[in-house]
Amino acid sequence: MPGKAREIPPLRGSMTALVTPFHDGDIDWPRVDMLVDRQIEGGTDWLVPCGTTGEAPTLTADEHHQLLEAVLTRAAGRRPVMAGTGTNSTAETVRRTRLAQEAGADAALVVAPYYNRPTEEGLYRHFASVADAVDLPIVLYNVPIRTGVNIPTDVVVRLRRTYPHVVGLKHATGSVDGVTDLMARCDIAILSGDDPLTWPLMSLGAGHRRVYELAIGLDRFGPNPLPIKSAMALAGLLNEEFRLPLCGLGEDARQGIERLLVRMELLEAVHA
Repeated sequence: MPGKAREIPPLRGSMTALVTPFHDGDIDWPRVDMLVDRQIEGGTDWLVPCGTTGEAPTLTADEHHQLLEAVLTRAAGRRPVMAGTGTNSTAETVRRTRLAQEAGADAALVVAPYYNRPTEEGLYRHFASVADAVDLPIVLYNVPIRTGVNIPTDVVVRLRRTYPHVVGLKHATGSVDGVTDLMARCDIAILSGDDPLTWPLMSLGAGHRRVYELAIGLDRFGPNPLPIKSAMALAGLLNEEFRLPLCGLGEDARQGIERLLVRMELLEAVHA
C-alpha cells in the first residue's frame, strides 16, 4: 500500500536541469563537479541531473547511475537533487528510480514513456508501478512534443490521490490549457517546463526559473540542449560536445548565441 509522502524541500524556485559535459566521448567528471559547484554558488534551489538537458537517452545505464552519484557526492547535501529516472520501459524506469532512492536522491523526475504512445490506462499503470516500488517523492514530467503522448489530467489526479509521494508535475505541453482544472482537482505542485509559458504559469501558481529572457533567446537557435551547451562552451565552461544523434549548431547559430550573451552582459564579444 502507498505510504506517507517523504518530507522534501519546497518544489519551487530555480531547478537547474544540468547538462552532461563530455570530453572525447566520455563524461567529463571534473566538469561535472565544477558545474555542480557553480550552480550552488549561483543560488539554485534544486539540481536536476539525467534529464533531457543532460542528454539522458544517450547515457548508458552505468553512466546514468555514475552521473547521479557524482552529482549527489559533489552536492553533499548543500542542495536537494531530483534525479531524472524515466525511460520508455516500465521495468527500467522502476530499476533506475530504485537506484536513485538508494543513492540518496531527494526526488525522481519521471517522464512519460516516449515512443510507445501508451493508452491512458497504460500511463497510469506505468507511473503506478514506479510509485509502488519506491517511497521517493515523484515528479511526473509531461512533455508530449518529445514523448508523443500527453499525460491526461485524470491520470495525474488518480495518481495523486492514490500515491501521496507523487508530489509534482513538470508541465511542458506548450500550453496552459488544463492547468487551472488540474490545480482545482488536486493539490499537486506544478512546475513550468516551457520557458515561453513561464509568466502565464506563474500567474496560475506554478514555480519556475528566473532566466526567462535568456531561455527564450537561446530557444530560437535549436532544440535543447544544443543552444545552452553552445553558450556554455562560448563562456569556457565546457567543450561543445554532444552525443549522436545530437550534433553541434552551425556557425550562424553560434554567432547568434554569442550576440545574445554579449547583449545580456554574460560574455565579452569574441568576434570583432
